[in-house]
Amino acid sequence: MNFPVYIGIGDFKIHPHIFFEAIAYTVALRLSLRNFRRDAIKPTQRSSIIVGGMLGALIGAKVLVVLQHIDLWWQQRELFWLMLLQGKTIVGALLGALIGVELTKKIIGVKQSTGDAFVYPLMLGMAIGRIGCFLTGLSDRTYGVATNLPWGVDFGDGTPRHPTQLYEIGFLLLLMVFLKVRSRYSMQSGDRFKFFMISYLSFRLVIDSIKPDFQPILGLSAIQIACVFALIYYARSIPKLFKFQEA
Repeated sequence: MNFPVYIGIGDFKIHPHIFFEAIAYTVALRLSLRNFRRDAIKPTQRSSIIVGGMLGALIGAKVLVVLQHIDLWWQQRELFWLMLLQGKTIVGALLGALIGVELTKKIIGVKQSTGDAFVYPLMLGMAIGRIGCFLTGLSDRTYGVATNLPWGVDFGDGTPRHPTQLYEIGFLLLLMVFLKVRSRYSMQSGDRFKFFMISYLSFRLVIDSIKPDFQPILGLSAIQIACVFALIYYARSIPKLFKFQEA
């Protein structure tokens, strides 16, 4: 397999990242809109919350990608600017969206939880998007470190690496199944979103340790440090969420 793996027929080719990212956004948006019809939040308030979340996601994704690749400022400044323009991080987008939504809710006076409607659309969209990351290869910078394991993938530099994009897809699919099972037990409004965030951030904290990223503090990258702070924020919710009680 030669990376990037372009999608198309004949002379018509689309970059895999663009192709799967477009599908991911479309699927996530359609599923979210379907879920919004079931909640009790006023349409005008929901629209404000969505805008606040999108702005927060955009800012968070860019801020964290800069911190994640800050070493390029001294080593490859042109690549740094390219990462700033084109790069983004899922963790940064999630945390930025969380902050944007919570600030918007305070401004417009919404007190109830609003995150549950996004959980399954987010997981499915993220899994689809990671297919594009995998097929893009080295330039996406989401691959893992070198490995001798039989499923190591050569993304084009002659070095078999951990296909961390595929690990994440597998994790997200398993998490979807697990959340379906967990939903049979007692859960309050907002618990599903908290469960998703805690699970995904914990996964990223672990899996990013086998990525060749700049790790300036205690062997942790900027994304891992962001995960740690977010998990501290959610710490009080963890015992309740992982306690299975009959509904």
